[in-house]
Amino acid sequence: MKNIVLLNGSSHPRLAQRISESLGVELCSCKLGKFSNQETNVEIKDSVREKHVYIIQSGCGRVNDNLIELLILIQACRMGSARRITVVTPLFPYSRQSEKSQRKRLPQHQIGSEIMNSLAQTAGEASNPLPQGTFAQSFMGMTAGEGGYRQWCARAGTLVANLLQAAGADHLIAMDLHDPQYQGFFQIPVDLIYAEPCIIQWIRSEIPNWRQAVVVSPDAGGAKRATSICNKLNLDFALIHKEDVGSTKESMGLVGEVSDRPVIILDDMIDSGSTIGLASEILKRHGATEIYAIAVHGVFSGPALEIISRSPVTAVACTNTVPQEEFRKRCDKLKTIDIAPMLGEIIRRTFYGESVTQLFVYDEAM
Repeated sequence: MKNIVLLNGSSHPRLAQRISESLGVELCSCKLGKFSNQETNVEIKDSVREKHVYIIQSGCGRVNDNLIELLILIQACRMGSARRITVVTPLFPYSRQSEKSQRKRLPQHQIGSEIMNSLAQTAGEASNPLPQGTFAQSFMGMTAGEGGYRQWCARAGTLVANLLQAAGADHLIAMDLHDPQYQGFFQIPVDLIYAEPCIIQWIRSEIPNWRQAVVVSPDAGGAKRATSICNKLNLDFALIHKEDVGSTKESMGLVGEVSDRPVIILDDMIDSGSTIGLASEILKRHGATEIYAIAVHGVFSGPALEIISRSPVTAVACTNTVPQEEFRKRCDKLKTIDIAPMLGEIIRRTFYGESVTQLFVYDEAM
């Protein structure tokens, strides 16, 4: 492949190396570091003039530092007269920060699960003029007496989209966006790709009795993803639904039959691990024999690994959009689904102007 340059940021060098090996193209020599005042320093050692540059940077680890590094890499290639710049973000940074999802997750992230539990206990204390529990509920928009006030949240994902375009990106490749509407915020072409083929292959090869399994979506938002795999593998489907009980409580229930059958929980991301932990407990109480959890992005922040270790989950499989090596050392239930060959093939197809959609056409004879 001539006139192609592969650049990797510091977020996931192992994935970039695997993509490089699958393509047979060496990574471009690039110096990444920081000055003494912690400003990001980028030096591209090889010429990128009139070449198609692919920059591989995932939104994980030190997300803010990696984002700035990505923007500077794009600008460096633009100033180096690159013919075309494609950004490959297996995990798109800030993709969870739409107005709706931000309003649901921000208080728990900032306050922490343990403090949130204590806040809930103080909600009924009338002696405090503004109980912390009431504040937390109001912040999440759950208080009945808020007078119709709509909480405002920044749309940081939209800002990131604008920054990437302003830096000089010509094309974006992203995998399984948490909020797919971000694809519409770009003025440049966006290839939204899916880990579904890799997940299906892993199910067929790593779950011995997968033909008897039930695919479970842990929430209504992931039902489309789960039913897509159900249809391709001809499996049954179940759904864990959440509903509010009063103003402060939330209940979870199961729709579908899982008794005496293995189950496969499908989600796009495992962050705090609370969803997988609660879902596995519900499925175990309903008689599931084995519980497998599969997610595209394994972030595993906070107590996620401890929750998974204590849960009745048999195994948790995630793709390597986020580095998994350290996580696997701390939790023996974790398995990794390699997406590097698929990303390499997508890069090859976009470079030669071939169809990317054909990669996601499922062949039932396989």
